[in-house]
Amino acid sequence: MTEFDEMGFTPGILRAIRDLGFEQPMPVQEKVIPMMLNEERDIIALAQTGTGKTAAFGLPLVLSTDSMSNAVQALVLCPTRELCLQITGDLHSYAKHTGNLKILAVYGGSSIENQIRELKKGVHIIVATPGRLIDLIGRKVVRLQNVRTVILDEADEMLNMGFIDSINEILEEVPEGRRTLLFSATMSPEISSIARKYMDNPAEILIGTKNSSAENVSHYYYLVHAKDKYKVLKRISDFEPDIYAIIFCRTRRETQEIASKLISDGYNADALHGDLSQAQRDAVMLKFRQKNLQMLVATDVAARGLDVDDLTHVINFSLPDDTEVYTHRSGRTGRAGKRGISISLVHLKEKNNLHKIERMLKKPFKSLPVPTGSEICRKQLFNWVEKLENVTTYHQEIENFLPEIKLKLEKLDREELLRRVVSLEFDRFLDDYRTGDENIEVFTDKEFSFDRPERKPSWQKSQGNYKRLFINLGKSDGFYPEQLIELVNSNTRGKKIPIGRIELLRNFSFFEVEANSADKLIGALNNSMFMKTRVAVEIAQEKNSSPHRSDPSGRKKAKAPDRRNGKRRSKVSY
Repeated sequence: MTEFDEMGFTPGILRAIRDLGFEQPMPVQEKVIPMMLNEERDIIALAQTGTGKTAAFGLPLVLSTDSMSNAVQALVLCPTRELCLQITGDLHSYAKHTGNLKILAVYGGSSIENQIRELKKGVHIIVATPGRLIDLIGRKVVRLQNVRTVILDEADEMLNMGFIDSINEILEEVPEGRRTLLFSATMSPEISSIARKYMDNPAEILIGTKNSSAENVSHYYYLVHAKDKYKVLKRISDFEPDIYAIIFCRTRRETQEIASKLISDGYNADALHGDLSQAQRDAVMLKFRQKNLQMLVATDVAARGLDVDDLTHVINFSLPDDTEVYTHRSGRTGRAGKRGISISLVHLKEKNNLHKIERMLKKPFKSLPVPTGSEICRKQLFNWVEKLENVTTYHQEIENFLPEIKLKLEKLDREELLRRVVSLEFDRFLDDYRTGDENIEVFTDKEFSFDRPERKPSWQKSQGNYKRLFINLGKSDGFYPEQLIELVNSNTRGKKIPIGRIELLRNFSFFEVEANSADKLIGALNNSMFMKTRVAVEIAQEKNSSPHRSDPSGRKKAKAPDRRNGKRRSKVSY
């Protein structure tokens, strides 16, 4: 393995490397750094987040930038404000012993006037999000004619966020003779298109395999009913006392709901989603980075740019529709040589989606049994005992109170004292799990094997006598098949009601139920609540009649029942 000392860095950069505690180059650094320093080729580097990519391009960038020239010589594009600030901070760390190198972060959500003021003073390296950079180019305060190096970091994320036109516009502004480096976790057709258009015979560096997850990540799943997902999430959290995790949800609404439940149940958690202001997002992320939070419940968009090296778990409360999104999620754990765990809570309908992800990653996922109440209490108890063994006991302030404490407790023998201390510490766990495990229905691979022929879920069948119902909830409410099933189960006191086809639309939906159960179900669901929305259900009009509801078959569209005092809410963002 090549040492940093042997790569040709100046004494100032080597000193910065030692200050940062870098000992040996990571694989992506070992391959990218010599090529950047000794060759002029464009580079495509495919590697997961957290593999050392910033140092791989940042250290050579600092070395090759001339601080005596008052012009922008390098441009780093990245998808989010958070990643922009992180890269800028890292570049400052690499350059702190190398003279007056000026590096500026340019991003939205911050004062553009301040950024313009700094640009006018002169900048050598710009780290930018595409939208803000386009704005500054339009104001003619950014001049890129002297740029020699362009770096696209997390290029796949930028394309997923819709920055393709902005990237094309920016790359048209830089000189043709510049070097382009593209860093990405996955190689999508869009990435290939950018490479063909803007890169000249690029060298491809592959760390791991294309579109694969981090090698240090183990993949597990729990196969459960949709209505039991939150209960299983709690058990996972309780079974891992030192958990430090991101929990991914599908929608903003689901994210806030799960975070609120966790907080209400006494867990150290918070939510991160697009409905938060930038100040709120910054406060939540700061608490999480400082480990004042153990669990962060987030949407995929909100979590982009959140860089934390020592996550123990990534939990998929809802599986993503896009298999590449799973790669990004799981790549947030298992970084810097550490082991990581990715857990998916899989509803019965999602098992085939999980199988697709397995095939893409070329990795088997292991099914886990839901921890029992007894196992959780045992794990928590012995974790507490271990902390008790290792706690520092010498505090002069405590010594002053010990005689009075001993006097109060002298009537208790050793066993009774221990019993009371344990009971006091574990009241919540004992209360939660005293009733046993009968309230969670657990499925096994034998019952639902991925290798068995595909079976249609019950809600896709329509044999028998079914009635079609209208419900005033749709995709914009975060309403999907699992939410419908949970709504039915929670309002029918566990009575099994066969569900046929489900047809989800934007603001409302249709579903079929066994005809004998239709009236009873309508009565049970009407005026119930779903996410603060009052539910309205009725028999849907037959397709050949003159209905008053909209329908995909082309019938006349009319207003759905009023929600929230007649105000229709805007679509939930993902």
